[in-house]
Amino acid sequence: MYYSPITYIEPLFRPPSEARSLIFQITNGCSWNKCTYCDMYSMPQKKFSVKPEEEVLREIEWAGKNVRGVRRVFLADGDAISLSNRRLLTVLNAIREHMPEVSRVSSYCSPNNVTRKSVDDLKALHEAGLDLVYVGAESGDDFVLKCINKGETHDGTVDALNKLGDAGIKRSVMIINGVGGKRFSEQHALNSALLINKTQPEYLASLVINHPQGMDRFQAGFGGQYEMMNQHERFIELRQMIGALELKSTIYRSDHASNQLVLKGVLGKDKEKMLAQIDLAIEAPEQAKLRPVWVRPF
Repeated sequence: MYYSPITYIEPLFRPPSEARSLIFQITNGCSWNKCTYCDMYSMPQKKFSVKPEEEVLREIEWAGKNVRGVRRVFLADGDAISLSNRRLLTVLNAIREHMPEVSRVSSYCSPNNVTRKSVDDLKALHEAGLDLVYVGAESGDDFVLKCINKGETHDGTVDALNKLGDAGIKRSVMIINGVGGKRFSEQHALNSALLINKTQPEYLASLVINHPQGMDRFQAGFGGQYEMMNQHERFIELRQMIGALELKSTIYRSDHASNQLVLKGVLGKDKEKMLAQIDLAIEAPEQAKLRPVWVRPF
């Protein structure tokens, strides 16, 4: 029987691109955990906590001796960067010592946690092996961010992303299509594009809004002004955002399970191609290569 001393408090979440990564769960849950669109950490066992350092170090040492072929490591859960630099450096240095074949360490990252660290702090993390962070910006519009109780602002997210970039850490930014509803769709699209233009992240992804805890919670956040968008309207919003982007070499994906229209390319060289794909989905969806609704979980 195969035995692994690496322990997890489930459910465990990671980005799709980390499917082949070895995961060390150095924190459990999310220290904020108030966003109205998210129920990832809503179960009682997912209350935010930090795994004891000695346990994490034992797991890393064991993996170094017993798991072969690991090239990528993901630090879970949703708030690994909330830890002190001393704690993070201890983990990263242990990975480097016991698993020298690892070429990339990544984690989720909230902008607020970055603001508590200096550029020099972040550079130290990068030099110790932290190569990529996934930042759920969700929107670049302050009103929408307040309504979904994100706990972030446009300017704060811009500052955090630019600090990460200055430190050499790659950034994968997520924007939620439809999160502002019908009434606030345009400002969400345009201000999200503005945020991305100001920061020029290495990666950008679009996901589609769902309402895991029902519409009442969303309506309360928007003061009763939230109107759910249909897929056609979300395509129009996506076109507004993509059309307003002025990027040099950002890899873009809309291939999350929630997306009906899958887009892949580099912005800006593939911008016109992507806009044509979106236009086809808007004007002639029967001709576009859309995922069947039954395939998607949302």
